[in-house]
This record gives sequence, C-alpha cells and structure tokens, in this order.
Amino acid sequence: MTTATDAELMERGRKLFAGDWQFIWASPSIETLPPMAGVEVAFAGRSNVGKSSLINALTGRSSLARTSRTPGRTQELIFFEGPKGADVRLVDMPGYGFASAPKAKIASWTSLIHKFLLGRASLARVYVLIDSRHGIKDTDQDILTTLDRAAVSYQVVLTKADEVKAAELAERIEATRTLLARHPAAFPDVLVTSSRTGAGMPELRAAMARLIGEHQR
Repeated sequence: MTTATDAELMERGRKLFAGDWQFIWASPSIETLPPMAGVEVAFAGRSNVGKSSLINALTGRSSLARTSRTPGRTQELIFFEGPKGADVRLVDMPGYGFASAPKAKIASWTSLIHKFLLGRASLARVYVLIDSRHGIKDTDQDILTTLDRAAVSYQVVLTKADEVKAAELAERIEATRTLLARHPAAFPDVLVTSSRTGAGMPELRAAMARLIGEHQR
C-alpha cells in the first residue's frame, strides 16, 4: 500500500472505532446465536491473552468488554455492534486453554468456539490473539487447524508487546510468520499491539477498516 492509502485506512479505522459501540448479545450455545447480519469479526485466543482489553483499547472505551485477572471469565460468545449504518459486529470469544473452571465447562466452551468457527457465514475474519511473551502454543495450533479446515480467514495479533524486549519481540514476529506460512487460511502479516500503551491500535483499526470495506462492496 502507498503512504496515502495507509493514511486513508487509518482515518477510516479511527472514525469507525470512535463511533458508538454497544453490547447486543451473549450466546452460551450455538442454538442461542443472534441471526447473522452484516460483517462479523471475531477475536480468539488463550485465556488471559487480553481479548477484552484489546476490544476496549480498539474502541477507545474502558469497559465495553468485561476484563478480569481470572482466566476463563468470558464464558459465552459476546457480540458488540458498531455505529449505526456501519453494519459491523465484533465477537469476543471464550478463551481456550487454561481456565479456573470445571473441566466439563471448559470442554463446553471449547466446543462452542469450534462450532461457531465452522458454521458462521457472516464471519469475515478471526483475529487470533497470541501473547508476545510466549508465542504460538499447542492450544493455539488447534484453533489454527480448525480455521484452516473451515477456510475461515484469520490473522495473528501479538498482544502485550510492551512487556517484551525489542530484540525478543522481533524474533517472535519472525517465528510467527514462518509458522503461519504453513497455514493456508492465515493472513501473512502479523500485527503487534499493546492494549496498555495503545501501540499497534491504529494499524489494527486500519486492517479492519480495509477488511470490512472489502466485504461490503
């Protein structure tokens, strides 16, 4: 992209996420999902990777998505709707992997995640959040494989970048790109963010503005 295109997308992203975003729906099961409408973008990741914090930073709000220090607090698919006329929804998915909850409950959340990813025609992309401090783990690989199998476009977002030294972060980015090259549904570019400092948020908003624009043509 040219510099002018980058600037235009960043401004479109800024305007979109500066608008009024509201919670609209919570689904504990596939049967209770809202009707499909518009463009949906989901956020997936291990428990405590910072999904809710990222959604709050993305929309410039402190409490749109509920955050918690306890892994596994998000137990449903949480839907947020964008400004009037935007026809866009964000979906905060239950964290997978470790959670301080009974094993049967964790298995239920995991099943919900996989069924949603496999059967949601309005889902334009999944942003898979990976903790910059740890990189892609086996539990992440399971989700990447599901997305590949479902042919759902996804992009990796490294979170908590402010907690990693620059040299280590550069190595993590390169290792992530190398791994993603083996996944057919993965978008090749890796986004790097920090919800605490706001780093990478303009780039994430721009990437989403471009994606949404492509799906609304």
